Amino acid sequence: MTSANSQTEAVSVAACTISRDVQNFDLLIEDMESVMGEAWGDLGFTEALAFFYQPEADALEFVALAIDAEDEENLSLMSEIITQAKSREIKVILVAEDVSPTALHKLLRQGADEFIPYPLPEQELAAAIDRLRRAPEATAAPNAPQRAHKLHADSQREGAVIVAHGLAGGCGSTTFAVNLAWELAELNASERPSVCLIDLDLQTGSVSTYLDLPRREAVMEMLSETEAMDEDIFGQSLVTFQDKLQVLTAPTDMVPLEFITPEDILRVVEMARSHFDFVVIDMPHTLVQWTETVLTLSHVYFALFELDMRSAQNAVRVKRALQSEDLPFEKLRFLLNRAPKFTDLSGKSRVKRLAESLSISIDVQLPDGGKHVLHSCDHGQPLAISNPKNPLRKEIAKLARNLHDLGRAEAEAA
Repeated sequence: MTSANSQTEAVSVAACTISRDVQNFDLLIEDMESVMGEAWGDLGFTEALAFFYQPEADALEFVALAIDAEDEENLSLMSEIITQAKSREIKVILVAEDVSPTALHKLLRQGADEFIPYPLPEQELAAAIDRLRRAPEATAAPNAPQRAHKLHADSQREGAVIVAHGLAGGCGSTTFAVNLAWELAELNASERPSVCLIDLDLQTGSVSTYLDLPRREAVMEMLSETEAMDEDIFGQSLVTFQDKLQVLTAPTDMVPLEFITPEDILRVVEMARSHFDFVVIDMPHTLVQWTETVLTLSHVYFALFELDMRSAQNAVRVKRALQSEDLPFEKLRFLLNRAPKFTDLSGKSRVKRLAESLSISIDVQLPDGGKHVLHSCDHGQPLAISNPKNPLRKEIAKLARNLHDLGRAEAEAA
């Protein structure tokens, strides 16, 4: 390790760790020495901001920002470090130990290029650095995954609309929507359906984060003028994930939910339906003007909740709200996330009593995927890629197959 501020070092510093005390991250020191040899240095938080303005900073390839739970109170400083690094085209690897998901989400949104949990998984730092080095090539490639998706004007599909609506915060609706869309897109090579995933949670939507995709300015432009929207405009708003899944992310900026009208939603969903076999929509937790539009257009409307009092109360409130407005409440398919295990008899009994007390049918029960789900979301990968044997992934894959077979049977009957 070299001193990043030294003016006399013979070895050019190509990377730096930035931390409160790098000795708290001894595994990071070992991995940096293994990958970078002597061509790296160490900086404190305030030192880093000053160093970015020195000529030596021009040679930096990346910085590894290492933080733990104690650093969360200085989150604004961490954000400023990332902002300053990105403004100088310096890549940022975020190394975090015992940091809350909210803090991680904010720093990743701020522009961190890679995230690695601490203690570092074996060879993960080297892999992250390799991805950073390959990123410019991928950006310049003609078939880059962020290219605009080309839609055919004469497409006459009538895709199925599948909706995920969380009845309470943190009940996993976005995780479910992202993984269901990916499983539908990956059914098999011979009959792989086309799938479009739409994030309608305009304020706090996380689909782009969970798939590590950029948010496009074109989304806001398209939503603000849906009357003029055509196939080209809609296609330019989509981002491709691994050449198999098309995604309409939430806008770059946080906007009011009333920013779009029921007519806007109708145009967007109908456009997506005419070009894709499946349209998966992630809804905001709140009921808004255009919730009725999505509910009416949907073929399956999953209402996700958990086995707790807040979810039960919200389920009752949603039921009353829909029934009081004569809306099709029967379209809702209640999905219990983090359901009790098969051997948990008391838990199964609680599920039965909950369904009876709410006078609803719990159509789907998904198991708790554990910490692997959070890691998958933080790394921007579906469970099928990051942890294919996860029990939650297996159940979502089974559900995707059932939905596909149901849609095919209905099409053949028609």
